[in-house]
Amino acid sequence: MGLTTATIAAELEAANKVGDPKADQLVSDLIDNEEIDGVNALFRTIGTLKPGQDLSELPPRLAEFLKEAAAAPPDWSEADVKAAEGFFAHHHGEVSMLQGTVGLIGTYLAPTGAFTLRSTGRLGGVDGPGRRLSQSSRLFLDMGNKNAMRDGTLAANVTKVRLVHASVRQLHKKSGEWDYAKWGEPVSQKYTTGAALVFSTQILQAMARLGLDVSKEDADGFMCSWHYVNHYLGTEEKWLPPKDAGEAEALWNQERDKEWKKTDDGVFMTKQAVDFYRKFYPPGAHDAFIAMVRHALTDKYADMAGLPKSVLGAIADPLAAGHGLVSGVGGGLLGGAAKKTVGVNPYKDVIGIASKAFNEVQKFALTHDQDDQPQMHQELHDDR
Repeated sequence: MGLTTATIAAELEAANKVGDPKADQLVSDLIDNEEIDGVNALFRTIGTLKPGQDLSELPPRLAEFLKEAAAAPPDWSEADVKAAEGFFAHHHGEVSMLQGTVGLIGTYLAPTGAFTLRSTGRLGGVDGPGRRLSQSSRLFLDMGNKNAMRDGTLAANVTKVRLVHASVRQLHKKSGEWDYAKWGEPVSQKYTTGAALVFSTQILQAMARLGLDVSKEDADGFMCSWHYVNHYLGTEEKWLPPKDAGEAEALWNQERDKEWKKTDDGVFMTKQAVDFYRKFYPPGAHDAFIAMVRHALTDKYADMAGLPKSVLGAIADPLAAGHGLVSGVGGGLLGGAAKKTVGVNPYKDVIGIASKAFNEVQKFALTHDQDDQPQMHQELHDDR
């Protein structure tokens, strides 16, 4: 039986105590043997796996893990694939951008998640979050690529993330600093289920707030895609998010305010992300981008994240409701005209600009330091 509004609180409590035993054992052996270069080589190997590749060329232990990890979700069907593909056929660019901005900021609002991310800042590079953010962008973009859920490419990419999560758990275990009684398991199955809901149903809510029409069929398809991704993250079947968008939204609406809080770590991570994305936007567009993110999250959660307010945010809400006129803002970003007509979505142009900028983040991921894989270190912290 899947998650329901009656069972989710108890199930998330149980999931908070569970990591990913098989992936954890694999990575633990590598770290225990101080095979740090081996871990990096492992990530590169995972990233280059192709459908039908001869796994006998790999170390036996890794090959066996990958064989088992490649199995599809138990209840996966052709109808699920088609539903997911239908969603991305209509919304790939905009939803990738929203997952990489609104979605990531949402994960920073979970105190334990924000602490985990900040304390493992060296995974992304101590000088900034570029590597980690750009790697996340790759996953979101890859989800909508043609045949991604048919040819094994998305499964291989998600399996790489699964092993990164296992590495984070091992680093915290070795540090002796993690409070298991207080926080549960680092990057627990509760975290992966919660993150899936943030990146799916929370994003569907954001799209609705931004005036992007998503059909019920497409919304269900998006949920199917995250059901698929969470499976390949090593999540147990009973904790996978529902494929039905309405059911997922009910779960998230019930649990969100129990999970999201304002913390110094969350505000810090949000500021790092916003500052990183700034370089990818044309002059004058950044305020419009922040206003879009605030509107997508709502002021309540945007304030928790520490997102700044802007004059654009103050005028866009009444405009969206069909009241008043506004001059061009952000170098003419919102249409480049002296005024907007009543009923026009003030975020349409912002979304388009942001989606194009997000593609530049993807290019950054492919070229950053001539290495597109996360770098492992045996120490924690971010030089705070």
